[in-house]
Amino acid sequence: MDEGKSRKVKLTPNQARLKLESYCAYQERAQQEVRSKLYEYGLYPNEVEQIISELIENNFLNEERFAKAYVSGKFKIKKWGKLKIVQGLKFKQVSSPLIKLALKEIDLNEYYETLSAILTKKNNSLVESDPFKRKNKLAQYALSRGFESNLVWEILNNNAVD
Repeated sequence: MDEGKSRKVKLTPNQARLKLESYCAYQERAQQEVRSKLYEYGLYPNEVEQIISELIENNFLNEERFAKAYVSGKFKIKKWGKLKIVQGLKFKQVSSPLIKLALKEIDLNEYYETLSAILTKKNNSLVESDPFKRKNKLAQYALSRGFESNLVWEILNNNAVD
């Protein structure tokens, strides 16, 4: 049995706040991530909420900034579609209004071009010769990346994928 995992690290509220300042300064964080981390440190709910308030007040923690950074990174780097991004933000317990606001950061032309490029790249790697099966495999691939079905089929049916 691994004893290191069974022992909880108990920190004072001040120690935890200092650790979380570094944690938040390194990368944008969702409030729920920070809250979970504080509970891991063995703090009580009132201490957790106090530290979160201080982190927000001192601009270490900003849910809107986190949501926008998350959307930008997942779209531009991982090439995720909006549906998968929304799912990820909901998992991190970001509010719906903030999710909508953050999604507005995605340029629609760039979104369309990214989806088209993903489909073209996947099309070039497929060995399927039946055009119907090929189209379905491409659609499934794009849907699994979180793109909207109407947009996927619009591109596929307009033969925008060569």
